[in-house]
Amino acid sequence: MIGIINLNKEIKKCHKCRLSETGINALCGEGNQNANLMLIAQAPGEKEDREGRMFIGPSGKVLDKLLIKADINRKEIYMTNLIKCMLPKNRKPKQDEIKVCSDYLNEEIKLVNPKILVPLGYYAIKYIFEKYAVSFPSKQEFHTICGNPIVVENKIIFPLQHPASILYDNSREDEMIKNYRKMKILLMNCK
Repeated sequence: MIGIINLNKEIKKCHKCRLSETGINALCGEGNQNANLMLIAQAPGEKEDREGRMFIGPSGKVLDKLLIKADINRKEIYMTNLIKCMLPKNRKPKQDEIKVCSDYLNEEIKLVNPKILVPLGYYAIKYIFEKYAVSFPSKQEFHTICGNPIVVENKIIFPLQHPASILYDNSREDEMIKNYRKMKILLMNCK
């Protein structure tokens, strides 16, 4: 797809915010450009920044395990980030960074046109909910939305906890495996 190639060139040379000064690689999305399912993480980690590829660090190993348990092949999905550059010390993204980078994400969504958007973690979920005018819960109720599909504008939004959350609390693993299997069911229903 020429559109994705051109967009990726634009992302690679981006200097629209301070994050371009602190990382090595502005990370483009990757995977099947005709995918029905798009995973949207928050931002690249250290290893992803260094090597310029999605989900290859510790959370990538967790993601691979979850995808295998759900019988989903990485080659059938598209993966990207809300923020294209690594956040220094893995800090939270700032509003101006989200505003600048979300233009790239919006273009990726338009070009890939997936049926299922899977935002991973608080900031990605919050952004996608705001983009599609879905009511966002309070922080106390946030956990209740993960694993529950929402249909909006001919798309399914399927918010999930970020795979990295298992690295900090492995008691969530069974629930996450269940949710990734639900994602496979949604994917099968889109074909």
